[in-house]
Amino acid sequence: MRSTNIAGAIVLLASILNAVPAGMAYGAPQKKDYLSEAEADKIREAGETGPRIALYAGFASDRIKKLQYEFAHIDPADQKRTERVNALINGYTGCIDDAADSIELGIEKQRDIREGAKALQTKIKEFLPYLQGLAANGPERETYKSNLEDAIEATQDASKDVEKAMKESSAAPVRRNPS
Repeated sequence: MRSTNIAGAIVLLASILNAVPAGMAYGAPQKKDYLSEAEADKIREAGETGPRIALYAGFASDRIKKLQYEFAHIDPADQKRTERVNALINGYTGCIDDAADSIELGIEKQRDIREGAKALQTKIKEFLPYLQGLAANGPERETYKSNLEDAIEATQDASKDVEKAMKESSAAPVRRNPS
């Protein structure tokens, strides 16, 4: 009877382990699809929430610059351009979403995120008009319209999060020397 229970437990354990994906079984961190290896390393090395926000803002800026390049160099024979444009827009949206998530985390954990929030706020002032211009007058808008709408919405949401962070995170207290 005891050998039957052990055999059953082994079969059960084996089926559970086969159901769990290999990466999850060892607690491997998930890599963001839109970040390069170097960018993911920079995020990990940043450690603190504030610098991470600034990094995400910079990565989003890189995606916007690449998007501008794509639209400045349109080649009608290029079959993969639509894929690249959509991937850049999705990558931008991912960076902005992660920056906004980092802001919320920084507020929740009462971290100093002012510098990162300021960097993101400055970039958003550049990004939003550009994206809205693309939505109104961009070439071949129908091929990326849905992703662009998501990017605009994510940028507007991040802008609200930045405003909230700037209101809620006051300056660090200044210590006075005892006189």
